[in-house]
Amino acid sequence: MNDSVNTLSNPSSRPNRDDAAWNLACAIAQAADERKGADIVLVNVGDVSYLADYFVIVTGFSAVQVRAIARTIEDDIEQTWQRQPLRTEGQQEGQWVLQDYGEVIVHIFMPEARDFYNLDAFWGHAERTLYQSHLSAADA
Repeated sequence: MNDSVNTLSNPSSRPNRDDAAWNLACAIAQAADERKGADIVLVNVGDVSYLADYFVIVTGFSAVQVRAIARTIEDDIEQTWQRQPLRTEGQQEGQWVLQDYGEVIVHIFMPEARDFYNLDAFWGHAERTLYQSHLSAADA
């Protein structure tokens, strides 16, 4: 298990990261944060899997919020990156929405589903970056 966890509080100040996949993952995290997504984690799975370069894992506290986070991500990424997800799953149920952007896969969970599937532990050997909400700093 990789105990290395970084913190990201300002995506524009990220250290040593110029790759497009990282920038896309940061933009997705920022969009999720706009809808008050919680416990946002960027997982660098590219070194340990061929599935994607990054996972962005987010918690929403109701099915409505999970769907709103997914819509905001989709709208923001379409507007700023001119991209739509290759595939979206779970939108109707709202317990776990998956958005596949190719190099970045987004997982938006209700707390119970996040605990049950525990992707954080499953990919624990990959480098993780915790997204620090800019909204909580502004609210304080």
